[in-house]
Amino acid sequence: MFARVNECYVCALSCLRDFLPAAFQIHVATFRAARILLVMEVIFLGTGTSQGVPMIAQPDSGCDLENPKNWRTRTSIHVEMGGHHIQVDAAPEFRMQCINNGIDQIDTFILTHGHADHILGMDDLRRFCDLKGGVALPVYSSAEGIERVKAIFPYAMLDKPIFKGYPAFKTELMPQCLELPGGTIESVYLPHGSIQVLGLVFTEAETGKQLTYYTDCKEVGEEARLIAEDSDVVVLDGLRPQLHPSHMTIAEATQTALEMGAPLSFLTHMTYMVDHETTEAGLPQNIHLAYDGLRVSW
Repeated sequence: MFARVNECYVCALSCLRDFLPAAFQIHVATFRAARILLVMEVIFLGTGTSQGVPMIAQPDSGCDLENPKNWRTRTSIHVEMGGHHIQVDAAPEFRMQCINNGIDQIDTFILTHGHADHILGMDDLRRFCDLKGGVALPVYSSAEGIERVKAIFPYAMLDKPIFKGYPAFKTELMPQCLELPGGTIESVYLPHGSIQVLGLVFTEAETGKQLTYYTDCKEVGEEARLIAEDSDVVVLDGLRPQLHPSHMTIAEATQTALEMGAPLSFLTHMTYMVDHETTEAGLPQNIHLAYDGLRVSW
């Protein structure tokens, strides 16, 4: 049974009221909606693959663009954990994602990997440097990710912005366990073609509530499954129905979610080949497609 959902929100999964755990509250909102303050929240700022959906010169076949859930900006999430705000990746649409979802605080930034669809919005983190009083924003990533940040944003490699309105990044290698004021984030490397991507497991300090976020990966290995075994919510890469060399398919991601056994799982990073309504209808009852603007709180 769903916990009570504020009337300002539209519940996209309302048909699932009979079997979702009572502790979960699933909200879909614009930045104008009243905010519900809970201990752990993940906001899906973008859920699309590297070309976005619709893509340039969108083929006639594929998802139904009359359904707004099929309009997907590039993938990223925003997590509030015990009052601490963590931004994971910055898509090319990052500025508008923040405006559309009312993001006004980022305390820590994590880059999962250095591909363009995850890094190119980082310049817009400049606003959050201002909001933090003109200091550098902590940026955690892999060695590959940090190298890409330094190559693309050399002007931001500073202890503080040169002028008000400029970005400054304090880059640090992501540790195996990152201690933050609101809890911990464990990291693990996931295979993604020729590189490895950071997989993240968030654990809120006061309650032990746990979120796993494994985007852009071909499989989830034993170590990654082990650290995620107590997760309440799991988010997995599910690119498209057809096989891909560096991403899981919808079927592969669904099977992985079933094996991991979380109470609630979502698939993200989808192409135009994935239609929200038809694909969602064929998924097991506790596995769903994420979409831009989806908020999950528990």
